[in-house]
Amino acid sequence: MYKILVTGSSGTIGTRLCEKLLERNYKVVGIDRKSNKWSQKIDEITLHQDLRDKSSFDKIPRDIDLIIHLAANARVYNLVRDPTLARDNFEITFNTLDFARKNDIKKFIFASSRETYGNSDKLVYSENEVRIKNCESPYTASKIGGEALVHSYQQCYTIDFIIFRFSNVYGMYDDSDRVIPLFIKLTKEGKDLTIFGKEKLLDFTYIDDCVSGILKGIENFDNVKNDTYNLGSGKGTSIIKIAESIQKLMRGKNKIIVKENRTGEVIKFIADISRAKEKLGYEPQITIEEGLKKTIQWYQENIL
Repeated sequence: MYKILVTGSSGTIGTRLCEKLLERNYKVVGIDRKSNKWSQKIDEITLHQDLRDKSSFDKIPRDIDLIIHLAANARVYNLVRDPTLARDNFEITFNTLDFARKNDIKKFIFASSRETYGNSDKLVYSENEVRIKNCESPYTASKIGGEALVHSYQQCYTIDFIIFRFSNVYGMYDDSDRVIPLFIKLTKEGKDLTIFGKEKLLDFTYIDDCVSGILKGIENFDNVKNDTYNLGSGKGTSIIKIAESIQKLMRGKNKIIVKENRTGEVIKFIADISRAKEKLGYEPQITIEEGLKKTIQWYQENIL
């Protein structure tokens, strides 16, 4: 049975992924500089270390079969305001890959992002359409650079990989200022919802669909390795519709205010998920309507 190291195990995706791995009887070691506020069980298997510090890796067991590297500073606009957070992403990806190299760990899964596609005249993007000239933000650069580093470690040190490009993952275990948890919180408080970009339309992925894609990558690693996969819903939803749907489901009376798009943010994106469907057997199950209902219910039971 695999022994899996999950970096960023206290985060939204990390928490849910670790739950599902443990359900399947994988041996799991987490690492995160923060405690897991959602699960005591996962916190007990998590090493509380800062991956920017190379000495932190001295605490990690060497008998790891697979690394899933989720850890990152992931709020795009935060990295526009403070690009040193992007430098952190470069450093922790390098340190994690080099830990794999030094300990002969030959399987590596890297969490990338739909931000790598940037803005262009396209709406639906397949995996071969990342262009450096469309790099919109320091966060985007940290993910494109991370992907390049992963490829280099495969070619130089034969560390096989899977790159997953996530798209607006939402659901449980998230109390950040990402748009869906933020809008749920503000609607509960009766405060205005601000949308940055009237035309903004994105591909929202329910967390269990995202995690199911990762699990399929683990289960079929040798057959799908050394390739990149979009994990999304394959459908686009406008941010205005997201706001209106949350208002309707929560019976909110707050205002929706539309402002100009912010620097560094992607305006329109829908994932072409045909490669993930064909090679991984990936099939997202949760529509945005159902996902928002599930998410609001979880927040009402656990946070609000």
